[in-house]
Amino acid sequence: MNQRIVVDPITRIEGHLRIEAETAPDGTITGAWSSGTMVRGIELILKGRDPREAWAFAQRICGVCTLVHGIASVRSVENALGWTIPANAQLIRNLMIAAQHVHDHVMHFYHLHALDWVDVVSALKADPKATSALAQSISGYAKSSPGYFADTQKRVKQFVESGQLGIFAGGYWGHPEYKLPPEANLMAVAHYLEALAWQREVVKLHAIFGGKNPHPNFLVGGAPSPISAGPGSSGAAATTVNIVTLDEVRDVIASMQSFVDQVYLPDTLAIAGFYKDWFARGEGVGNFLTVGDFPAKGSDDPASWLIPSGVIVGRDLSHVEPIDLRDPAQVQEFVAHSWYDYAGGKQQGLHPHQGETRLHYTGPQPPYEQLDVEGGYSWLKSPRWRGKAMEVGPLARVAMLYAHGHEPTKALADQALRTLELPLTALFSTLGRTAARTIESKVYADQMTGWLDQLIANIKAGDASVHNAALWEPSSWPREAKGVGFTEAPRGALCHYVVIKDGRIDNYQAVVPSTWNAGPRDAAQQPGPYEAALMDRHHLHDPKQPLEIQRTVHSFDPCIACAVHVVDPHGTELTRIQVR
Repeated sequence: MNQRIVVDPITRIEGHLRIEAETAPDGTITGAWSSGTMVRGIELILKGRDPREAWAFAQRICGVCTLVHGIASVRSVENALGWTIPANAQLIRNLMIAAQHVHDHVMHFYHLHALDWVDVVSALKADPKATSALAQSISGYAKSSPGYFADTQKRVKQFVESGQLGIFAGGYWGHPEYKLPPEANLMAVAHYLEALAWQREVVKLHAIFGGKNPHPNFLVGGAPSPISAGPGSSGAAATTVNIVTLDEVRDVIASMQSFVDQVYLPDTLAIAGFYKDWFARGEGVGNFLTVGDFPAKGSDDPASWLIPSGVIVGRDLSHVEPIDLRDPAQVQEFVAHSWYDYAGGKQQGLHPHQGETRLHYTGPQPPYEQLDVEGGYSWLKSPRWRGKAMEVGPLARVAMLYAHGHEPTKALADQALRTLELPLTALFSTLGRTAARTIESKVYADQMTGWLDQLIANIKAGDASVHNAALWEPSSWPREAKGVGFTEAPRGALCHYVVIKDGRIDNYQAVVPSTWNAGPRDAAQQPGPYEAALMDRHHLHDPKQPLEIQRTVHSFDPCIACAVHVVDPHGTELTRIQVR
């Protein structure tokens, strides 16, 4: 008899995602459904507002990846009005977006995903001397002495003996699917704690250019970062970008590069080597979409972008389809299995410029036993490109860069595959996504120094411009304008669509990465990437400890409007795993 397994919420930090899976008697997953269980609603809040302030609201779509929503929002207004920005502003944006990627990927690997592969309790059995030898065999990272790992082991032991695992609570420790030896587990746990301290320093880049983190400031038409040719002093000048703060930015970039090269990259390869079977499951839909990002200095030509835009269908890296985000025949959102409705009926697809946010909840009242998968079962819509489900994110970007012959990406991917003795097709998998995230982190960290050098060169040449005020007054705008702003967020292609009428927002729609990946089935009953990936060669060892489901869903780095936690009326966090 088949069983229905419910994991709710499946995210470790970032929001409201429910996964239901049906398993055959042998544990094979035969069906999967992904449900976003919270309404976003920002689109409704933005209607009627001044488009120049939209970014401040749009950023609040997420409490973690706040920067990228601000970027997409200001770009949507600039695109609608034909508003160009100075070269310095573009370089500053590139640096801020790249820093978000590196910071976010490291945090995901160690704090949201590594514990799917690393048994924390097993680390107590490790020999610190052997752990030191292992660490030194894969990296020259300074913190790798026996004493360092012995101290880490003591900290973990205190958690365990107290009966309160704290940040390590809720794991399936001892699950037979954990395959790392104790020494590898101890090394990974030490780096987990190290990454917590590291991330405090790297967010300074956002504070320097955007005033704060999270939710850094933005400005339609440029960057909110006035440049001072001098070193700055107390008062207003101290808040500008100057020689002192640019030196701090260089230090932050160096810290990013060092951690990626000496910790993140070696750890990924070391852990992946024990789980090579996970490079053969969890592929998903096999179609990949990127919108492109990181324009070259002073250029709007898509050919100059570090990340190209396009679509890869059926894993075919020899052919890339062009994408036009404004074309209603290419990009549509469906609500056939969502808790939304369209005026023209639930079976149609709408381009985001004509998009509607009409709440229409017809499901059971929470808390409920299981989803009505024949009807609506998610607060996420189902975006499609020419009717096809698309995966977005690090794997899509690495595949696109590889398809375009980007040498650094090809070299890193090929070297990783050689080390692990795997074919190129291994990238299209659960661990392929994890490896792709590491690969692109190194690509971006290495690229950032060049952007900073260009910014400094511009300033030395006398160019301190960071804002184009030419279209600031609404009296100069057309009566009606439509725009789309996009960026490659850490989790994938992010697009904000805006319709401006008489100087105010008439419609606003955000098509976010986790909508592409986590959306429910569409009108043609096509599963989304999460759902398809879970049905690709997955077998649960223990339905009451669905570690295998966590591994694949977490490989996408789910983020579902993640500013709050799921609680009952008494404030108790609701985390449930059910087997029926």
